[in-house]
Amino acid sequence: MTDYDAIILGAGAAGLMCAARAGQRGLKVLVLERAETPGKKILISGGGRCNFTNLGAGPANYISANPHFAKSALARYTARDFLDLVESHDIAWHEKTLGQLFCDGSAKQIVAMLLAECERARESGGEVTLRCGEEVAEVAADGGYTVRTQAGSYHAANLVIATGGPSIPKMGATGFAYELARQFGLKLVEPRPALVPLTLGGDDVLFREISGVAAPVTATAGKQAFHEAALFTHRGLSGPVILQVSSYWKPGDPVTVDFLPDRSEGWLLAAKRATPRGTLRGLLREALPHRLADILAERIGIASELGNAPDKALREAEARLARWSFNPNGSEGYAKAEVTSGGIATGELSSQTMATKKHPGLYAIGEAVDVTGWLGGYNFQWAWASGVAAGDALGE
Repeated sequence: MTDYDAIILGAGAAGLMCAARAGQRGLKVLVLERAETPGKKILISGGGRCNFTNLGAGPANYISANPHFAKSALARYTARDFLDLVESHDIAWHEKTLGQLFCDGSAKQIVAMLLAECERARESGGEVTLRCGEEVAEVAADGGYTVRTQAGSYHAANLVIATGGPSIPKMGATGFAYELARQFGLKLVEPRPALVPLTLGGDDVLFREISGVAAPVTATAGKQAFHEAALFTHRGLSGPVILQVSSYWKPGDPVTVDFLPDRSEGWLLAAKRATPRGTLRGLLREALPHRLADILAERIGIASELGNAPDKALREAEARLARWSFNPNGSEGYAKAEVTSGGIATGELSSQTMATKKHPGLYAIGEAVDVTGWLGGYNFQWAWASGVAAGDALGE
C-alpha cells in the first residue's frame, strides 16, 4: 500500500486544480481517474475551445439550496485569478458575448496547463501522481482513507470527491460521488439534468416541424428570464436561452417565450395605423425566420390585413407573442445535459475549505456539490474556485 497526504478522486477541472494547489504547498497527492485520459469534459467544452470562465462570475450566477454557500470560494478565487494563470502559460484567449472567455486555440491548452501546474509541485517539495484508467472498487475510512482499485490500494489522511455528476455519460460520467456521499452519511439534494434541451409534446409538437430554426428571444422559467438564442429541434427546444432556463424549469411548469423582446407595448396597433394593408404574417417575417413567423401567424389566426383586424385581436396577438407558453413534457436527460444540478448538500460542507463537517479529511468539490452555474463558463469557475479552496486547506 502506498501512502499519500491526499487522494483526489477525479481528474476533471476541479480535481486537477485541487491537486495542483495542494502539490504546490508541498503535499504528496494522488489523483485517480477512471477514464484513460484526464480532463475529458474540458476537452469537449466550448466546441473544443473551452469556455474556461466568465468575467461576470458571481454568486448570483449559481443555483443551490443555499445561495450563499458559493460566495466564499468565488470571492477568494475569481475569474481574473484564473485568467492570470491562463496568461502566465501564454494561452491566447478571446471574449465572446456576455463575458464568456474561450481559448483562441484548443481546450487541450487548458488541460496541458493544469498538468503543468501539477508538475510544478516538485519545485515546492510536493508531488502530484496521476493514475488514469483506474476505477475505484472500494473506499474505506480507517483513521484516514484507503482507496482500492484493480491496480492496488492507496492510503491518505485526506480524500477529495471530485468525480462530478452523471451528465454526459458517454464521457464516462457517473453518479459515483453520490454513492460515496451515501456511504459517508452525507445528505444529497436530488440530482437532475441541468443546462439541457427540453422536449415538447401535445399541441407544441407542431414546432418540431421547424427543426433547425433559431431566433434571439427572451425565455422565462419560474421567475428567471434570459435573453439569448432559442433553437427548435426535432424533439423540442434547445439553444443557449433554453439551456439556461432549463436549470430553473420544473416538470409540469410552462416555459414562456417573448419572440419580439425589443418591441414596445402597442407596436402592433401602431403597425396597423402605419401600414393598414400589411399582414401579421408579413410583419413577423420581417423580424423572425420565415418558417417560425409562418407557424406563429398560423397559430394566432389573424389572416386579414391589419386594417381589417379588430384592435382587441391585435392586442391579444401582441400579448401572446410576448408570453408564448410552451409546456415541455420533459428534458433530453443526462445524455445531453451539460451539468448536473443538485448533489452533495452544502450544509454538509465548510464554505471556506469544502471539507465535510462529519468526517475529518473528507472533502467534496466541483459538480459533485449542490452548486450549479449558468451556461457560459460559470461552472468552470466554480470548479477552479472550489478546487483552490480545498487544495489550499488540505493537510491544515
